[in-house]
Amino acid sequence: MDPIIAATHADPYPYYAELRAAGGFTFHPGLKLWVASSARAVCAVLAHADCRVRPLQEPVPKAIASGMAGKVFGQLMRMNDGERQRCPRSAIEPSLELIDEAQVRALVAARLITVDADGLYKAMFRGPVCVVAALLGFTPAQGRVVSKLTADFVACLSPLSNDLQLSAAHAAAEQLRGYFIELLAEADSALLAAIKQRFEGDEDTLIANLIGLCSQTYEASAGLIGNALVALRRQPELRGASREALLAEVQRFDPPVQNTRRFVAEACEIDGVRVEAGDGILVLLASASRDPALNEQPDAFLLERSNRRSFSFGSGRHQCPGQVLAMEIAGATVREILDRGVNLERLVWHYRPSLNGRIPMFSFGGD
Repeated sequence: MDPIIAATHADPYPYYAELRAAGGFTFHPGLKLWVASSARAVCAVLAHADCRVRPLQEPVPKAIASGMAGKVFGQLMRMNDGERQRCPRSAIEPSLELIDEAQVRALVAARLITVDADGLYKAMFRGPVCVVAALLGFTPAQGRVVSKLTADFVACLSPLSNDLQLSAAHAAAEQLRGYFIELLAEADSALLAAIKQRFEGDEDTLIANLIGLCSQTYEASAGLIGNALVALRRQPELRGASREALLAEVQRFDPPVQNTRRFVAEACEIDGVRVEAGDGILVLLASASRDPALNEQPDAFLLERSNRRSFSFGSGRHQCPGQVLAMEIAGATVREILDRGVNLERLVWHYRPSLNGRIPMFSFGGD
């Protein structure tokens, strides 16, 4: 096991505990990365001005730098620091906070969810993007296309993607850009109007970050929904709990995003350790959320947890701006899946190949 493989391991949490016990901020010679595993170290890294989201010498991964996916990537607020991060965030974050919960629930309920493996897959991955697309002003038919294109685009965010997937990601980015150009010219949804009113950058940056809103929804929501179903499968007594309480603990106990990375721009000290310019840091968000220094009884799944604290959606200047929306979509989707009568007892799963995500892929035993 290593800190990257751990993300898709059946149970990485004992290994994370070993890393915390070894110091919380240590160098992994095999990965050639610093590893922050304790809550204190993770806090320190995420708050430090010299820990950037991308290496200074490679703001866009070389594998995609020459195509449209790379152009979009380079403008995403989550992949930038400074003004290129603050400008789109200051427009999108407050707008997302105004979304009506009842509207989200209605959009989720309007989708057809079938009680088979394909139905679960679409509910986890495609459904949440369709909801966001509808909130932005796309028609249901357009939302389905945007959801499919988003599935192709997210391949550019993974180092595991092959050349064929990257080519599809470039094509998807081109098509998504076209859809959003038309949307900005024609649609007048409350969400899009609020974002446009606050946004002060150019249209290309706005479009890139609207694509980014869909791409972040795609994997984060899928993981939240899937890991909630895993919790319900393992602990049937949770099935009577409110979806809000269930999802709040799932995102701490077994989060969809297990780690993120930071790159040191200038030599500095992190948690008492000197790091050099150019060093990479693997930030184990999932480990920090299980740190007993952050949460009492961290390895217990407790619906009624006082002062629940988590790094699942990041922290500080790069904390996910869509956390509330993601939780609402995931909670409403889990409720719909259960109401449709999916047989959780028959669920079996493996984790989607990933370097940082923990997203179960379901099938049904006996199929």
